[in-house]
Amino acid sequence: MNLLMSDSNGIIKHVVQIINEGQFDEAERMLKELLGNEPNNAEAHHQLGRVYSFIGLFDESLEELKVAVEILPNDPPIRVDLAMQYCMLGFNDEAKQEFEEVLRQDPNNEMAQRQIIYFR
Repeated sequence: MNLLMSDSNGIIKHVVQIINEGQFDEAERMLKELLGNEPNNAEAHHQLGRVYSFIGLFDESLEELKVAVEILPNDPPIRVDLAMQYCMLGFNDEAKQEFEEVLRQDPNNEMAQRQIIYFR
């Protein structure tokens, strides 16, 4: 079990690197393969949501980020990305709610602090 978790973490780390390099197709392929083996891997859903956002699949991004939050509701970085996706799609009430939840969980979260001012 620990070896599998270690492998998953290594895959995620590599995926983040190739996302930053713009290799979105390869990142998507790797994440889908990982999710085929670990459908409840919140970070894999999170990163797939980021990939979809980068390539303009905003509805798909939103769905992946929602799944990630359902699996791991107390992870502010996932919630920040979900809130930002809501903003991009014009779902301001949902975005505000997510930023407020991030600040409830992490009052010093700089991104949420910067973004919440647009909703006050």
